[in-house]
Amino acid sequence: MKKLIITAMIIVLGIVAALSIKARRLENPLPANATADKILVEKSKRRLTLLNKNTPLKTYEISLGREPVEKKTEEGDGRTPEGIYSIDRRKLNSKYHRALHVSYPSAIDVAQAKAKGVSPGGDIMIHGLPNGIGFIGNLHTKRDWTLGCIAVTNSEIEEIWRAVPDGATVEILH
Repeated sequence: MKKLIITAMIIVLGIVAALSIKARRLENPLPANATADKILVEKSKRRLTLLNKNTPLKTYEISLGREPVEKKTEEGDGRTPEGIYSIDRRKLNSKYHRALHVSYPSAIDVAQAKAKGVSPGGDIMIHGLPNGIGFIGNLHTKRDWTLGCIAVTNSEIEEIWRAVPDGATVEILH
């Protein structure tokens, strides 16, 4: 019985180590000088593509808000917004590794929420994984789990952070 427990622990540790290594490794990394002027998020395809002059640079698998089918209409609805926004600031020490803030809500979003008598919410980010669990890597894409944000792995947000300047366009489609 003791050998079985030790064997099981070794297997679990091996799996955790393998996931950790995979989470840190980027396949087909962007060139160091790559710059994206646009981020295209396709919610229905669960993907984020970096573009430069409408030429795709790289595509990433993503997780979205826990209610991803509909467009975000109010604070706390768990939905990811749809529309055209921009990267308006960065959060280096985020509780999700690093984060790029999306300029949601737009004036249209605010007007629509006001007409319904609700707050549109805000604080929508493109971010990495929660601090302390970055080792799960792409396993996070198996389920939509954010509060409305767009999540990638920690190594991917590092790459996106480097390639995307403040002011870049963010287009979020259904």
